[in-house]
Amino acid sequence: MPETFDLLIRNATVVNQDGAAVRDVAVRDGKIAGIGSFDPASAGETIDATGLHVLPGVIDTQVHFREPGATHKEDLESGSRAAVMGGVTAVFEMPNTSPLTTTAETLAAKVAAGTDRMHCDFAFWVGGTRGNVADIPELERLPGAAGIKVFMGSSTGDLLVEDDDGVAAILSATRRRAAFHSEDEFRLRARKGEQVVGDPASHPVWRDAEAALLCTQRLVRIARATGARIHVLHISTADEIEFLKAHKDVASCEVTPHHLTLTDEAYHRLGTLVQMNPPVRSAAHRDGIWAGVAQGIADILGSDHAPHTLEEKAKPYPASPSGMTGVQTLVPVMLDHVAAGRLSLARFVDMTSAGPARLFGIAGKGRIAAGYDADFTVVDLKRRETITNGWIASKAGWTPYDGVAVTGWPVGTIVRGRKVMWEGELVGPSSGRPVLFGEALPRRA
Repeated sequence: MPETFDLLIRNATVVNQDGAAVRDVAVRDGKIAGIGSFDPASAGETIDATGLHVLPGVIDTQVHFREPGATHKEDLESGSRAAVMGGVTAVFEMPNTSPLTTTAETLAAKVAAGTDRMHCDFAFWVGGTRGNVADIPELERLPGAAGIKVFMGSSTGDLLVEDDDGVAAILSATRRRAAFHSEDEFRLRARKGEQVVGDPASHPVWRDAEAALLCTQRLVRIARATGARIHVLHISTADEIEFLKAHKDVASCEVTPHHLTLTDEAYHRLGTLVQMNPPVRSAAHRDGIWAGVAQGIADILGSDHAPHTLEEKAKPYPASPSGMTGVQTLVPVMLDHVAAGRLSLARFVDMTSAGPARLFGIAGKGRIAAGYDADFTVVDLKRRETITNGWIASKAGWTPYDGVAVTGWPVGTIVRGRKVMWEGELVGPSSGRPVLFGEALPRRA
């Protein structure tokens, strides 16, 4: 009896672990059933993807969707809608909400709020604090938990563990890879006088490169002492890249599109719209981060999507909050770098799907391979479009890339075999589910 499929993607250039080639992908029950050449009549639905590239679904492991507590900026539905509009099939959301995601109850509430309401699949980072150290071994294995996230430098929200003893206690309790916002809080406090009222260009002067490097050096020392695995988020300096080159056995790291694309020149054009923690810095630091990508020191890409309203961002610096939208623009901005020859398509795929799956032990995602979830980011590498505020689905409604022309565009987003976005339109109901992790798979009865 001939095989039948729910979905068949035909004539696509499929990018997976053995390279890129024109082939079909067959899907059954939300999983990849086969790769090769198939009879179009064997599937209930077919997509002719001639001229398009089908990539493993892009996984953005650092987003802030602001729910609960600040849903006027974003919520799980709107943030995930922005994700799938930009070709992202799964996100890891951050714990600095209100209430903080630091307990089994607050994590479960987020998982319940996201299930069948978010448009993409999801996991939630659990905030590591002095108060929940004893619970960390249980918390990091709960359904929907991406792992433990720690803020060593103050940012949006109330999570802060700035001292070595506090960080060591958390890392001594972890078994999974823990993620860190790495800026030295003691240096930030000492340098607060470097802020110039009304001048966002003073932001990287206050939160200088030394604050980032000092903290990352401290963090690696603590990780070695406790035998822990760490993940340094949003690397912003060439110095950290050079330092981490010697510590890849314990430390992975993430880089962002904005630190790879923008420089401190942007403060004069865009003001507080490019105010981020850690800051966008000089061209020399940007180039150093690109060197980390080229040398394989940088492991993955994350957007650090952190929306605020335009009214909030219009406050005079430093009253203005740090953060920008990013989940929807990650794919087009980075594909433009691919088109410009700064990044190979294979490296982009490794940093957005295979890499996150490898670092965090994601089960069944990150590859186009038989048996894996049928998550696909469908792109047109030759399509030229202009990013606009009007395209942004986030509640914030703006992007620092407004008016920027790019080559390479997300055409479709398919999550577990369901077409969610196609040609800029939502085409399927929200059906988001928690991401599964190999270190925390549910036990069978």
